[in-house]
Amino acid sequence: MAAKANVAPGNASETRMDEGSGAPGSRISDDPPPLGRRLRAAFGFGAVANGVKNASLASYVTFYFNQVVGVDASVIGIAYAATLIVDAVADPLLGRWTDMARSRWGRRHPFMYFAALPTALFFYLLWFPPAGLSDFATGLWVFTLAGLARVSISAFEIASSAMAVELSDDYNQRTRLFSLRYLFGYIGAYGFSAVALSVIFKMTPEYPLGQLNPDSYSGFALCGALLIAIAILVCALGTHSRIPYLPQAEPQQERMRLGAHAREMATAFRNRGFLAIFGFGVCKYTATGAYSVMALYFATYLFKLTSAQMAILVLDSLVAAMLAAPLAPYFSNRIGKRASSMLFALGGVAVSLVPLLLIYFDLFFEPGDKRQIAALFVIGAVYGTMVTISLINTTAMLADVVEDSAVETGQRSAGVFFAASSFMQQCSTALGSLVASQILVGSGFPKKVDPDRVTEAMTDGLLLNYMPVSFGLWACGCVLLLFYPITRQRHEANVEQLRALRVAARAKEAGGAVVAAPPA
Repeated sequence: MAAKANVAPGNASETRMDEGSGAPGSRISDDPPPLGRRLRAAFGFGAVANGVKNASLASYVTFYFNQVVGVDASVIGIAYAATLIVDAVADPLLGRWTDMARSRWGRRHPFMYFAALPTALFFYLLWFPPAGLSDFATGLWVFTLAGLARVSISAFEIASSAMAVELSDDYNQRTRLFSLRYLFGYIGAYGFSAVALSVIFKMTPEYPLGQLNPDSYSGFALCGALLIAIAILVCALGTHSRIPYLPQAEPQQERMRLGAHAREMATAFRNRGFLAIFGFGVCKYTATGAYSVMALYFATYLFKLTSAQMAILVLDSLVAAMLAAPLAPYFSNRIGKRASSMLFALGGVAVSLVPLLLIYFDLFFEPGDKRQIAALFVIGAVYGTMVTISLINTTAMLADVVEDSAVETGQRSAGVFFAASSFMQQCSTALGSLVASQILVGSGFPKKVDPDRVTEAMTDGLLLNYMPVSFGLWACGCVLLLFYPITRQRHEANVEQLRALRVAARAKEAGGAVVAAPPA
């Protein structure tokens, strides 16, 4: 008979089932088998899906609809930013749902499997609005399809990220897991961009810059949709064998009311460490979102790069990811997650602004100079490495918040916290897109413009509006991160306290006592 637990209605605690049952949580223990290399690789590979989605929507949606289709930038920026409303409602509910779900495949994997086809389908359809739509109608199209794509991929991203907390509670191993996740995310984002720029975006006599060729976007949409579906399925299938070792949600004694759900989610949101990370995340992902949009404009109209040259520069982000993956755990161990996150965030954004400052004062290499590509590549690799180290360590910090909250509240709400993380990442493609569109509008930059007709006054306007906004967002985020209180010592004390509670509860269960189940 399964072990009994007297749990108050609405408690999101996890439970343990009979040994050998093969059900989720049936083999859970304080010492599960080590994470195999294939399983870790499959877990990391899942980030390719979000990487492809983020790169495509953050960098290309505004550019495509503004410069290729000819829609006003502010319409697309507002339409895309409005999907934040969808995220604000859907992401917390999805996070809570994954915490409470019970099935033969556990509480995370059903969401991961379900997300594959809808995400790929909505992503593909986004790029094919019906002919003859007005700017307003096109904005509605972007809002609807982008919103649906974001919700469906959130189901996967929230569930798989929350699962990472259950794969390991080790302070350093979590950083290594998220390093792998970011590495594959960058491979998805920038590897896909490199292929698109060098192969899919074809140059023609009519379109010497392939990124302006409208016929190329059908192949771009299809390739992206297939990669998204494959990455999600590889992650779900590759981690499927771990299901028996993952905690299962405790059965609810009675149906929970919506207000009770809201109160439990609000309890998690009162954690100080979480609020510090959330504030930093909103700032940093808005800044990176704006950078993703503006980078394509700068490359096309400021540095006058061809799609082939842009493909070369995209590779600097892959170099950055490979460097950051081992460096993030190293600096986390040496100076702590918070300090490394702040130092590398500010250092990285400062490096990224160097070529823009130099070109504003006419001190950078002229377009066509071979040294320009080399300089941009090195600067991009350094910037990418520093910012990625910061992103990896703040994500690992969020995982540590789960135990800290469990000690405070008695509930282990990994899904809720990583729903908030998903929301922060969505900001990179919504708030950042809105900020970028307002920079374009405020600078008076025209739509569907011939690169040869772009004046120095136009590009100077972009630079003067973009640089202070970018640095200001990162600086504000770092100030908020100063309030993060969890050190390595506090995390290890939290883990030990929760482990001791589990051992005591299981000892009482073995003696026939009925006890409240502590957070697993």
